[in-house]
Amino acid sequence: MKILVTYDIPREPFVNLPADWKITFPEGEKLSKEEIIRLLPEYDILLAIFSRPIDKDMLDAGKKLQLISNFGVGYNNIDIQYARQKGITVCNTPQSVCNPTAELCMALMLSASRRVAELDRRIRTEKESLWGVMKNLGTDLYGKTLGIIGMGRIGQNVARKAEAFGMKIVYYNRHTEIPGFKRTDLDSLLKESDFISLHTPLNDDSRHLIGSRELGLMKKSAFIINTARGAVIDEAALTECLRKRTIRGAALDVFEREPHITDELYELDNVVLLPHVGTATIDGRIAMAEEALTNIRNFLEGHPTNVVN
Repeated sequence: MKILVTYDIPREPFVNLPADWKITFPEGEKLSKEEIIRLLPEYDILLAIFSRPIDKDMLDAGKKLQLISNFGVGYNNIDIQYARQKGITVCNTPQSVCNPTAELCMALMLSASRRVAELDRRIRTEKESLWGVMKNLGTDLYGKTLGIIGMGRIGQNVARKAEAFGMKIVYYNRHTEIPGFKRTDLDSLLKESDFISLHTPLNDDSRHLIGSRELGLMKKSAFIINTARGAVIDEAALTECLRKRTIRGAALDVFEREPHITDELYELDNVVLLPHVGTATIDGRIAMAEEALTNIRNFLEGHPTNVVN
């Protein structure tokens, strides 16, 4: 059994593999598309990563390919319909990403509401002049309403953490009722929430789910947080909204055309920007590698797990 790993991920979970497994890691940070196409015909399994596309050219090169185990919960990097047509199973790592992503969501909420990133930048140049009892005022989380769009594993994890901060939770989910939390429609959530957090996968239905109309429904004092996928928000519309200050602020870990970010966002002080680090903890990366490897083991034993196509 030959496994090709496209990215330099933690090696700890890959010790003591079965003797008949051959696993190949990239010599550098990652394999290029050309390298994957050249190598893949000899491999049975591809361990891909959420940030790197797996397109039709690569799938056609996988003459023996049976499984793509994706390192990450998102799988919009893979042409899963074409993979299905070719009989290739695709799975992801939904368990291991939950807590680190939820923790980052809370960090972004706090950073935006208490102006942490903004004030860190300013104190380095303004120094003593920045201080003052009625300067630099932020917003409490306690008693505020958090609207969660997409109440899956990560959304529920965020809800539990936010409850510990004394927040009220409402959510919008298209299909599932979650006991213990108030479900509402999207427009009502946008109108009544002080903080809005996105946790929906990216697909045809969710692309630009939040656009000019939806942003216009939000409170002027509200914040929007995105740790899901960038294209769930119309980035141009959000930029214009932040520039005009029709909402209080935003905190973004993901963007429409990563790693490119709309230039004007860099200049705004009411948005927190991060380079897609939702799951980027040492513990989280090791856990993701373990889950991706478990998916491979389970597939080979005849009971596939976390299959998305």
